[in-house]
This record gives sequence, C-alpha cells and structure tokens, in this order.
Amino acid sequence: MKSFVAALAFAVVAAVGVAMVLNTIQQSSSVTFTTSGARVGDPGHNLIGPS
Repeated sequence: MKSFVAALAFAVVAAVGVAMVLNTIQQSSSVTFTTSGARVGDPGHNLIGPS
C-alpha cells in the first residue's frame, strides 16, 4: 500500500511539474504559425467573421 501511495504522489508531482514547464514553453497559434505566406492578424476572428 505504501508503494501505491508513493507512486500516486510521484505521478501528481510529475504532472504538476510538466504542466508548469509546458505553460512557459508553449506559444499561441497566432505566434507559432505566422510565416511570410500566412499571417494571423487577430486570433479572435476566424475566416467567416468575428466569432
């Protein structure tokens, strides 16, 4: 039972740590997918108009 609780605690700590790291590394799609051929001006609007 102790090993199960330890594994559960480790899984929770690992998940929180990875979530924090990903929050600092990830960029929004309006920044990531901008190239000279395709620009995303305002991420709040889609191709058919304001959402």
